[in-house]
Amino acid sequence: MGLPDHKDENSRGAPTRNCVVHLLGGLYVTQSGCRIEVPEGCKRLLAFLALRRGRVERCHAAGTLWSSVDDRRAAGNLRSVLWRLRCAEIDVLEADKRSVGLRHGVVVDVLEVAEWAARLIAQRPLPEDLSLSRPFADALDLLPGCYDDWAIIERERMRQRMLHALEALSRAMTTMGRYGEAVDAAMTAISVEPLRESAQRALLEAHMAESNLSEARRNFLAYRNLVRSELGVEPSVELAALVRWRLSRGPQACSSGPVAATV
Repeated sequence: MGLPDHKDENSRGAPTRNCVVHLLGGLYVTQSGCRIEVPEGCKRLLAFLALRRGRVERCHAAGTLWSSVDDRRAAGNLRSVLWRLRCAEIDVLEADKRSVGLRHGVVVDVLEVAEWAARLIAQRPLPEDLSLSRPFADALDLLPGCYDDWAIIERERMRQRMLHALEALSRAMTTMGRYGEAVDAAMTAISVEPLRESAQRALLEAHMAESNLSEARRNFLAYRNLVRSELGVEPSVELAALVRWRLSRGPQACSSGPVAATV
């Protein structure tokens, strides 16, 4: 039995039935609340398309995902994967002779997290954005085990976006007086990138705003020792000056408001 023609691979315009493509915590699909496992050989295509907001030329998708074979074989692999997705009743794609992409209305969990991060970085968060309930660990290591060039780029792009968002979340929570959550957000970023000074600064600001000067001093000294050991450099002059200034003024200065000013 041959594979279906282009027009039969995924008909256009069919309802999406509340479809969500999940890339965080494993690659699977939910349709109308029911979980459907994605066949192993189909995961790369689905992830590739889910991370793009628009349609992709078939030749580009095939050439990117099967770059080690000739164009004809790559196109055949693409047709095979689309057919297998239909057989698995995963109805989230639409394809024609030239392009393929997610159906309109299909939700992608990692794109929702990326939008959350963008709002925080732009300092325009919604009230519900200011929480620690997001799947930070999964978003910080997107598509683990996939080492295609496109996946590595998307993983690093998401990692950087999440680190910036966690720092912004920590600063926002410090401003609101939610110091414990501010510390948690900063430490989540530090656990991924211990040498990242902007994350260390967010942590120190949270400690100092809460008048925990001993915690601030201890964390600064640990960070200074780390960058000396790993990089052979000192923390920035600005960070060291901020810590010295706060420590010299004592707890009263720390509790007078958010630690947002530089020295």
